[in-house]
Amino acid sequence: MCYSKVTPYGRNGDNYSVFKYQGVIRKAIISLKYKFATDIADELVDACTVRLANSQQLMTNEIQPGYSYLVPIPLHRHRENWRGFNQAELIGQKLAKAMKWKFILDLLIRNKNTIPQVGLKGLSRRHNLSGVFSLNSIYNLLPITCNLLLFDDVYTTGSTINEARKVLRDAGFKNVISLTIAR
Repeated sequence: MCYSKVTPYGRNGDNYSVFKYQGVIRKAIISLKYKFATDIADELVDACTVRLANSQQLMTNEIQPGYSYLVPIPLHRHRENWRGFNQAELIGQKLAKAMKWKFILDLLIRNKNTIPQVGLKGLSRRHNLSGVFSLNSIYNLLPITCNLLLFDDVYTTGSTINEARKVLRDAGFKNVISLTIAR
């Protein structure tokens, strides 16, 4: 993959998206998720790392190497078993290592198996995800002042990210932003 721009696609509230969900990025994400082409993950990580490393937008006090934790959006175990992997976990772990962020695989737990968000519109997406996440109690000593980066592949309406963010903020975490590959 070859990219000419070195600045992230944009920010929407507390969400940063590295790319626009179109072209080669869209094809790569679809291939990863639905054609199980996990080898694409390394290319996506490389592309994201280049953009993020050259971006002043994220490299502020919000995101600090060593004190920021990347938290992938969890899949329900049935969905993960069907796919064989969680794309947010797969890419997130590699991206965290490349960016020198800490990685917490299971800070959030997905309690309910929901229908896939693909094809659902705004209100249906929100209802589909209501109450789906909870905080893993083994992390109750994690400092609430740390920087948490919720990580997912695509930001569409924000329903998934917002539901996960709500759980973390209700638990007292102060600095919760999200990062997606594309929007």
